[in-house]
Amino acid sequence: MKRLGWVGVIAAFLLISAFGFGMLSRQGRPAPQAVPVDARPIDQHAGHADVVADSPATRSFKEANERMHAAMNIDYSGDADVDFMRGMIAHHEGAVAMARIALDQGTDPEVKGLAQEIIRTQEAEIVRMRVWLANRASRPAAPGG
Repeated sequence: MKRLGWVGVIAAFLLISAFGFGMLSRQGRPAPQAVPVDARPIDQHAGHADVVADSPATRSFKEANERMHAAMNIDYSGDADVDFMRGMIAHHEGAVAMARIALDQGTDPEVKGLAQEIIRTQEAEIVRMRVWLANRASRPAAPGG
């Protein structure tokens, strides 16, 4: 049997990491703390409309969206390939988190089926992108670069 090379070890580690992230994203997280803002209405009657509170699903989607956009705020390297992969990993992790919310809180079988498909395909793509980044990082620098 052929020995498992370092690339295989990295791929296995990344697969386990992706699975672990998926499990952690299923756990509830505390809502971000609100920042006090002076938002006094100009009109004394402004702001008196009925306000509908967010549902638990909406709160979960908003939190997942905020985490995804924060993670997508990468330090750009100037390498379009690397920056694409890093940004897309965060984007896919956000899609997986939203799909898990749909599975946990949704009711439509078609939506749940699509959510399961998104989790399966995007987690595989996350592993593929992480392996690509690991391989790219292990390459020697190009001459003159």
